[in-house]
Amino acid sequence: MFARPIPASPGSRPLRHLLGAACGAAILVAPLAAGAATPSNALVMARNIDAISTFDPAQIGEVVTDEIIKNTCDTLVDFDPADEAKVVPLFAESWEISDDRQQITFHLRKGATFPSGNPVTAADTAWSMQRVVKLGLGNAATLTEFGFTKDKVEAQITAPDDATLVIKLDKPYPTNLILQSIAANRVAATMDKQAIMANEVNGDLGNKYLATHTECVGPYKLAQWNAGEAVVLQANDKYWGEAPKLKRVLIRHVAEAGTQRLLVAQGDVDIARDLTPEDLKDLETSADVSVVRVLKPQLFFWTFNNADPIFSNEKVRLAMRYLIDYDGLGKTVMAYTGVPRASFVQIGAVGALDEKEGQPFSLDLDKAKALLAEAGYPNGFKATVFIGTLPHSAPIAQSVQQNAAKVGVELTLERMANAQLFSKVRGREFQTAMQAWQTGVPDAHGNASRLVYNPDNRAEAKLTQYPAWRAAFYSEDANRKVDAALLESDPEKRNAIYHDLQKQILQQGPMAIMFQMYDPAAIRKSLKTWTWNGFRTYYALASK
Repeated sequence: MFARPIPASPGSRPLRHLLGAACGAAILVAPLAAGAATPSNALVMARNIDAISTFDPAQIGEVVTDEIIKNTCDTLVDFDPADEAKVVPLFAESWEISDDRQQITFHLRKGATFPSGNPVTAADTAWSMQRVVKLGLGNAATLTEFGFTKDKVEAQITAPDDATLVIKLDKPYPTNLILQSIAANRVAATMDKQAIMANEVNGDLGNKYLATHTECVGPYKLAQWNAGEAVVLQANDKYWGEAPKLKRVLIRHVAEAGTQRLLVAQGDVDIARDLTPEDLKDLETSADVSVVRVLKPQLFFWTFNNADPIFSNEKVRLAMRYLIDYDGLGKTVMAYTGVPRASFVQIGAVGALDEKEGQPFSLDLDKAKALLAEAGYPNGFKATVFIGTLPHSAPIAQSVQQNAAKVGVELTLERMANAQLFSKVRGREFQTAMQAWQTGVPDAHGNASRLVYNPDNRAEAKLTQYPAWRAAFYSEDANRKVDAALLESDPEKRNAIYHDLQKQILQQGPMAIMFQMYDPAAIRKSLKTWTWNGFRTYYALASK
């Protein structure tokens, strides 16, 4: 089983030889014998990283890049590794909330230095957050949804002295939600203004430069990124906090799950992150490898472009839900990697429906056929489904395709690299697509504000970080409920609004949510203290 050769990327050196000392942006190659142990001072990971397109915190929209950036750029606060519902200090060592809940004053670490050697001040933090709003790229929504605007942001986020950051809110939002949504988010990373602005091009505030660089306060820094090959992180020797236990992190792009399994079984990598249920089951009996997983706030769904005349009909969208074999797929393709879930609010979040109410659907071809007839498609229709390279995407899509054919719906599957898939979906250049979305907070608002809420459905609005906008879904009633729940101070009433909204969207929503994802991994037992939860993975805590 493990004797087949490892394919190298076309036109590139084999990546299992790509680890050595990092110096500046250059990586020195130190050959490793096949099956040899990875270096004692490095974390070597096999993962599908073809979705990476930029390292700019203002623009990142991919789960894998978010994980990397949070290990290179400290946010103001962090999720407690042992309890993801709690926030703990990170670059802000403490904070104070005003009586009216409309101002948060953060007290930052003193004496910190950027990797460049430039001193860190609260003015850098304020500029970094203002920059996100001013650029107006995807992640601006993280701040604009809470009232921050381009013309006011310099007054809303200020640095009265070198160690103090003040954030002024326009409404009394739930404080914990603000800490989770903004202060623990990549938009609150403290960036090196001097280094970035030295590389500004045509007023882009360093956006082009940050596509391939990290300039921020954090335990690691980006040493090299070869698209489609590898990411190399180097420990930041100027870091204010505890130094990472492992000096380097090499994340090798390995798209095939079978190859990842081979690499971790042989010891060529310390951890594999994209394995199939069969791979994980096989590795459970290994004496050298442990199989672990954590339930994360990520949903895998089939999204429908509501601008398409077929999928603008909510009965068609509802019919598609009855073509999904939740139970069968949950016991096979998703046995280790997901739990059936149809609600847009993830299990464990504040305001979530319970597991039964949050998944009311089952495979029912007769129901699907009847709904299609009511929608005016008694003989079905033809449609295209875009899918990416996640291991479960193809088998789920194929299962749905087979069921759809039984009710006259002819689905054509088109597989592409994840980066291409994301680009097409964000540009509304799709009919239907299967992909994942991960919220950053353990609260119903996290997904309600993106998967349901759409502040501006015009094509020219280009709200690419709103999956509801991507799907051209707009409901004034749903928008009102999201707004009402956000500011409701009574927890029971707030939960009731979310419960009502979830039941509504289960029937009318722009996407058929199928699974809440686990993050599974196969880890060599030589790798110690691997630490993660649903919201963060902590490279700096790993050791050997």
